[in-house]
Amino acid sequence: MVKNMSNYKFNPIYPQNSWKNIFETNKPILDKVWNAIEEKDQKLLGMFPIYPESEKVYRAFTLCDLDNIQVVILGQDCYHGEGQANGLCFSVDNGITTPPSLRNIMTEMSDDGFKRTNSDFSDLAKKGVLFLNSALTVLEKQPESHIKFWIEFTDNIIKTISKKRENIVFILWGNYAIDKQKLIDSNKHYIITGKHPSPLSANRGGFFGGKYFSRTNTYLESIGKQSIDWSG
Repeated sequence: MVKNMSNYKFNPIYPQNSWKNIFETNKPILDKVWNAIEEKDQKLLGMFPIYPESEKVYRAFTLCDLDNIQVVILGQDCYHGEGQANGLCFSVDNGITTPPSLRNIMTEMSDDGFKRTNSDFSDLAKKGVLFLNSALTVLEKQPESHIKFWIEFTDNIIKTISKKRENIVFILWGNYAIDKQKLIDSNKHYIITGKHPSPLSANRGGFFGGKYFSRTNTYLESIGKQSIDWSG
């Protein structure tokens, strides 16, 4: 076997909160995921970095406990540029150039009454927003390079949330995310859809003006929950 040259940690520590049992239940799937990623890395001689850093792979779950989820925003793939992926879909750390999709999301937030300049969504994750990508890792400059490995696990996460929780707002942008409606019990949860925030899609209409964030708050307030301050 070719020696792994990437020095990547292929089995990050599970979140130590109410997700822990879910992760342990899915351990056979996660073992298969990491074996596949490691095998691909070895075949490529470790030439392509894997993003995000291993300690950030499960960051969305660490910051947003299963029992505290109010909203799920679903993305497809991690950012595949150096320093971009931080474990939360659509989010990048402050100081990193804002990707176009994220820029459009922040514009929509501001237009919806929530002025936001902070490109890192960690504060929102702590308020109960799960920023879930379908793929939790990616190879540098190779979009969707790991997505087939992760889909079974992340689909299980969506189904688990749908089953174990009630009155969660699911925000689904773009055809890929919208297709995940089949995993969500619409009788128990509130689903908001729109076009993808990428410039190619958003500039054609159907994303801007969707008022996803105020609509989320209106629903949360209607069922007696606290609204989310999306600004920051």
